[in-house]
Amino acid sequence: MTFDPAFALSIVPPIARALTTTLAVTLLSCVFAALLGFGLEITRRSSKPMRYAMRFVIDFIRSTPVLVQLYFLYYVLPVYGIKLPALVVGVAALSLYYCGYLAEVFKAGIDGIPRGQFEAAKALGLNRTKTVLLVIAPQMLRNIAAPMGNYFISIFKSTPYLAVIAVPESFGSALDIASDTFRYGEPMAVVGALFLAIAITLSFLIRKFEARLALSAQR
Repeated sequence: MTFDPAFALSIVPPIARALTTTLAVTLLSCVFAALLGFGLEITRRSSKPMRYAMRFVIDFIRSTPVLVQLYFLYYVLPVYGIKLPALVVGVAALSLYYCGYLAEVFKAGIDGIPRGQFEAAKALGLNRTKTVLLVIAPQMLRNIAAPMGNYFISIFKSTPYLAVIAVPESFGSALDIASDTFRYGEPMAVVGALFLAIAITLSFLIRKFEARLALSAQR
């Protein structure tokens, strides 16, 4: 079966429309993964017992395949009376999986802040919340912009996993077209090209953001 350019062009609109869901899932998952990861890292630093507890949680999350977490949330939780929409499960699974990795990124970012900054905040009488928001977070962001951006792109590239629970994202749309027409070359080429274009654009924006942060730090 040869590649049909006309057919490939005809299926761009439906796959591109499903891209809205892909980008929405990516955005929500990035936000929740970052918040959860930051919360895990701050909690890990609160006391010695919490350090061990959060260490176990982070290792557990990172060592479990994202597909296992996805299937658990979608197929196992309903057995215990917790049934969530597929879209919610998709966002929850990606947020949960990547928050473990982002917690490690936040750890490296906080460790890179000079110790004197914490002592200065303490000398100024700032409480823990103000120290985190006014001292740690701004400086940490400069340290972790690049690795955090890379994980955000990884979240975007992981959205095709949601096709297994029928979330109507781009890859799922391409699979539906392939199943209906028995032509897999064109749908996979189209969805692959869309993901490539968006991933390159995101990488460019992250590099620009990182350069802007570095420039502001020099002022």
